[in-house]
Amino acid sequence: MNRTGRILLVTALVAVVAMAFRVSWNALRDIANAIGADHTAATLYPFVVDGLMALALVATLVLAGRDRTFALRVLGTYTLASLVLNYVHGLVPELHGRTVDWGRLADWDPANWALVLLATSLPVGSIYFGSDLVAKVLHHRPAPIPPAVANTEESTETVRNRSTADLPESTPAPAVANPVRMPDPVAVGYLKSALPLKPVPAIAPTPVKPIGSTPKSTVAATSPRPRGATGRVPEAARSPRPKRTPAQLLDEARTATAGLPDGKVTAEGIRREVHTSPANARVLRDTLLAERAAAVGAP
Repeated sequence: MNRTGRILLVTALVAVVAMAFRVSWNALRDIANAIGADHTAATLYPFVVDGLMALALVATLVLAGRDRTFALRVLGTYTLASLVLNYVHGLVPELHGRTVDWGRLADWDPANWALVLLATSLPVGSIYFGSDLVAKVLHHRPAPIPPAVANTEESTETVRNRSTADLPESTPAPAVANPVRMPDPVAVGYLKSALPLKPVPAIAPTPVKPIGSTPKSTVAATSPRPRGATGRVPEAARSPRPKRTPAQLLDEARTATAGLPDGKVTAEGIRREVHTSPANARVLRDTLLAERAAAVGAP
């Protein structure tokens, strides 16, 4: 609905509510006079009942969820109360001329008590329910609007199921294959060739040499390329290496450093020549240097 239509609809609603309020005015005013209200209070009494109905209607349009349900209940309760009071006003003609006794709305006492209680409780209820509805409307936070889809056309095309008639191109008609006529079969005589065969030359047999006449040749086996180590070799697969005694290590170190001066006798050189650990190489170096020093100091 466009904006003009909405304005006309709201204007019509306001006109109908105003006319209904004017029709209900006399009934509610006479009821207020019957329960002891003065002239000013009786004049304002219709605003208390029908005014709260209008407030509850606005709250129903604004609120949502449980608050909206509460506003609908208030609207329904006050609508029913106004209907009952208007009905009583129509049944009791004495209310029109103010000839009824004060506080007397019905001949039957229980009904009269209930009607008086209803008419006197409506102003108090208007204060309570009206304040609650106004507070709910002021503290109401509308639900956030979900963001628009970036590609609306694509999402619409994905979700919408279109029939065959909506497609821009119709389904192509099936292609009809042209039949191909096969040639008629030719009768062939039994055990006779249809075409003349060309003579095939005879193939001379190849002489076969005896097995023993071929000399045997020995071909060296090609050793495969050694594979690189992929991990630590387990202890069980290692070849046992003999352990040397300190005396054997000292003899090998003397042989390796026999022609070297004292300055070139180092632990690293002994470790490389003797193939021992750095700790043993240092011990051997100190021992060799001590022997040489002792040999020089001797007479």
